Amino acid sequence: MFFLKRLEHTIQLHPSFFGASMQEYLQKELKTEVEGKCSGTIGYIVRVLVIHTIGEGIILAGGDGKAEFNMEYTALVMKPFKGEVVDALVTNVNKMGFFASVGPLSIFTSTHLLPLEFKFQPDSNPPEFAAPDGQSIVKGKKVRLRIVGTRVDESEIFAIGSCKEDYVGVVDG
Repeated sequence: MFFLKRLEHTIQLHPSFFGASMQEYLQKELKTEVEGKCSGTIGYIVRVLVIHTIGEGIILAGGDGKAEFNMEYTALVMKPFKGEVVDALVTNVNKMGFFASVGPLSIFTSTHLLPLEFKFQPDSNPPEFAAPDGQSIVKGKKVRLRIVGTRVDESEIFAIGSCKEDYVGVVDG
């Protein structure tokens, strides 16, 4: 789920930022532009760890004097894969299933992917799935899920989870 990946990014810089502290400004701008962003092919860029190179600026045509800098860096990237088991925090429960999150990743688990003993309790507040043995899935509870599918948009990744197997389900403690 978490990887170190070497990436490139281009930053355009206005001439007012040229000067002695330009390198520091470019490093700060890189982190601002890429950290916390999602790309369908790369995943979520969690953090820029190392900036390897800051290329020489190329002045852009157009008369405003902007320069373009190509930067190479290594980042901590989060990309979920089918079959992975993750610990997640339940964020929303409804009669169709529940949503849980692992950092920026949202995972939906349908009622069809829950063990048969878990039944939706429509009268409970907050909504929950409860089992006869006392276990419950409610907002704020930790669950262990197996990712059974992912969908990638241009700026977000979604996953479908299951807790219908051994060693997955409600996490005590």
